Amino acid sequence: MQWTDQIRRVKIFLVLAAVIIAVASLVVSHLLIRDLAKEEHNKMAVWAEAMRTLNNADENTDINLVLKVINGNNTIPVIVLDSDGDVQAYRNIDLKTCKTEADSVQRVEELGKEMLLERQVIRITLNEDADSVTRSDDYINVCYADSVMLRRLASYPYIQLGVVMIFVVIAIFALLTSKRAEQNKVWVGLSKETAHQLGTPISSLMAWTEILKETHPDDPLIPEMDKDVKRLQLIADRFSKIGSLPEPVETNLKEIMQHVVDYMDRRTSRKVQMICRFPEEDVIVRINASLFEWVIENLCKNAVDAMEGAGTITLTILKEGARAVVEVADTGKGIRKKDIGNVFKPGFTTKKRGWGLGLSLAKRIVEEYHHGKIYVKKSELGVGTTFRIELF
Repeated sequence: MQWTDQIRRVKIFLVLAAVIIAVASLVVSHLLIRDLAKEEHNKMAVWAEAMRTLNNADENTDINLVLKVINGNNTIPVIVLDSDGDVQAYRNIDLKTCKTEADSVQRVEELGKEMLLERQVIRITLNEDADSVTRSDDYINVCYADSVMLRRLASYPYIQLGVVMIFVVIAIFALLTSKRAEQNKVWVGLSKETAHQLGTPISSLMAWTEILKETHPDDPLIPEMDKDVKRLQLIADRFSKIGSLPEPVETNLKEIMQHVVDYMDRRTSRKVQMICRFPEEDVIVRINASLFEWVIENLCKNAVDAMEGAGTITLTILKEGARAVVEVADTGKGIRKKDIGNVFKPGFTTKKRGWGLGLSLAKRIVEEYHHGKIYVKKSELGVGTTFRIELF
């Protein structure tokens, strides 16, 4: 539980750090773009003044200097409109898509109107004379748009953030995949070593049981001992199959579930009632009976722990088209909503004792070995939990 919470806190910290970096990057980029936009506006003010000077030129005007200023603009798109909205001149306008001259003129007029609406315009009064009254319609509008470089700078932070996010997602996926593979190796090694260590004492117990049968054939405890030894042998067999692909065979699901009920009935309190809701006809599925029975046992044991030794466990088998469904419902304390997504993660447990590996192994058995699906169908605090297994 604590390990899972630590992982969650680390994820939250990383997300917050990523958000802070993204916001900081956008703020800095915005300030830079704002300064560049002001600089371009100042350049266009000088360019507009050069246009006014050219329009009012006389014998004292330095035409070469004016033309140098006008022709020096090679980056900022600009359109000069008169008071009637007609195009007088333009520069740095992309007209590659226009096929005819009429299309070009129409395109320039449309762009000029868009610039006017966006208020990217500098109005220049013509023929202004201190000794005369200037006509109110004697002016030109120098309309301009952001340069290609400015537009690229405006979009660059978002592209940069997108690339960084893709890299982070790939890195996290690779890290989780590597971590999962490492966990799988640990589980497989631990399971096989457990099976190996159990093998010798189980063989010895089997031999001693046979001796006891011969010396005390009428002792009623010896058959029970024999059942427990066989149970240990079954558990060792289950551990030995972890890490390998067990061969599934056609099995009657009702028999598997009944075996679990019989086993749990003998080993749980009488206050625990087990209800079976099985269909009348047999439900045949391709599974490894030993491993799948382990999954159901694990769900039932968790249910008993959740009910603290008193309550009802309902086992249901359903046939939904081509798939078989198994549901295990209890009347226990339930699972908190924030923990439902973590119940199948290794190390997660709400018990004071336990490794938090039971449901993780159950998920592995159902999904990797049987290509099925296991999940929490519903859970409510104080009411109970229902686990659902779907076999295809």
